[in-house]
Amino acid sequence: AVEGSHTHVSTADARVLPKGTAHITDVGMTGPIDSVLGVKKEIIINRWLNEDKSRFEWPKTGTVQFSSVLVEVDSSGLAKSIKQMIINTEVG
Repeated sequence: AVEGSHTHVSTADARVLPKGTAHITDVGMTGPIDSVLGVKKEIIINRWLNEDKSRFEWPKTGTVQFSSVLVEVDSSGLAKSIKQMIINTEVG
């Protein structure tokens, strides 16, 4: 399997390639979804507007997301299927 991730929004291109390789360009983020890549929005906005170098903090409450894929392989190790899995839950 070739699974790319840059912790952004999951791409909708999961597929099995002709010779049995499962592929997805970006699996997606695991972390707080009401954030900027997991960091409190206010910190990132202030950093952009005022060149503030405050420490990164993550939101302690709200919805968090777990992004992953499930790859089914056959006995020879070739991918049979790839399925995106995105689970959201509330914390705090």
